[in-house]
Amino acid sequence: MSVARKTACVTGGSGYIASALIKMLLQKGYAVKTTVRNPDNMEKNSHFEELQALGPLKIFSADLNEEGSFDEAVAGCDYAFLVAAPVNLKSQNPEKELLEAGVRGTLNVMTSCVKAGTVRSVILTSSAAAVFSRPLQGDGHVVVLDESSWSDVEYLMSGNKMHPGQAYAISKVISEKEASKLAEENGISLVSVCPVATVGAAPAPEASASVATVLSLLSGDEEKINTLKFMDEASGGIKLVHVDDLCRAQIFVAEKASASASERYICCGLNTTILQIARSLAARYPQYNVNIAALGDVPEKPRIHLSSEKLTGEGFEFMYKTLDEMYDDTFVEYGRALGILPY
Repeated sequence: MSVARKTACVTGGSGYIASALIKMLLQKGYAVKTTVRNPDNMEKNSHFEELQALGPLKIFSADLNEEGSFDEAVAGCDYAFLVAAPVNLKSQNPEKELLEAGVRGTLNVMTSCVKAGTVRSVILTSSAAAVFSRPLQGDGHVVVLDESSWSDVEYLMSGNKMHPGQAYAISKVISEKEASKLAEENGISLVSVCPVATVGAAPAPEASASVATVLSLLSGDEEKINTLKFMDEASGGIKLVHVDDLCRAQIFVAEKASASASERYICCGLNTTILQIARSLAARYPQYNVNIAALGDVPEKPRIHLSSEKLTGEGFEFMYKTLDEMYDDTFVEYGRALGILPY
């Protein structure tokens, strides 16, 4: 007797994380529905043909700004993975384009999930930016943060002008809290997953800016290296997760989610620093001439650790835990294919 396939909706299927998640769901025997703004844009969507060879994948047009545009994609789904979110870190109007649009988009998809009546759990891709952005008191000891930690919205809103990184972090905090409220009011199970900087190859032919940032020590892109240095400073180190581990974790929490309260999980495979990454890459890929000295005086060890103990305590295992495993040849090859790294 054949078991009916479960159906999952993944929003933003042309994106880096979403494309990897679609691939994994199809490999696990799910039927998948995904949304993109423009299905005819072959530059962004060329990977769908390859993915459709793995299993049933339907592509729908939907826009985070349009209420009801996700109704068709979510209808009949058992799970909804909310991955799409506005990320323009060069935005001239971050409050409108990142904060307001991010929260509105999350709630639009959530509302479609409520309407569908079949969705047993919603998995919201949040961000570690919703966990650690706050003033840090400390005496040099390592600070360990878990799911009980929230970024401080008042602290992020202080100052004259909101920059895109602040707007992004605030949007993630508010999206999580508003989605949780909406889920509770409508009896839907909501799981928020807070990933850190993500590495590894994915099917998407265009990667997010974060991929170019985590590969910047190899590419020598000074602007991106400065972004990585800022991340190191602002979050007390660089926190990494491999995209395969992130997708496995999202499916893991979806399948074990209970219909009770909203859950939250940090997804972090490694706490490290820009200095440790630079040394590892310089040793492994000498052809890229990683300039360690140019980093200047940066900390040797992370000051803040993000803990994924809640996730591992429930039985999840990270497959990629070291820098060599994170920055493997497949990832470097992906960077070359995307034009981020020279051949």
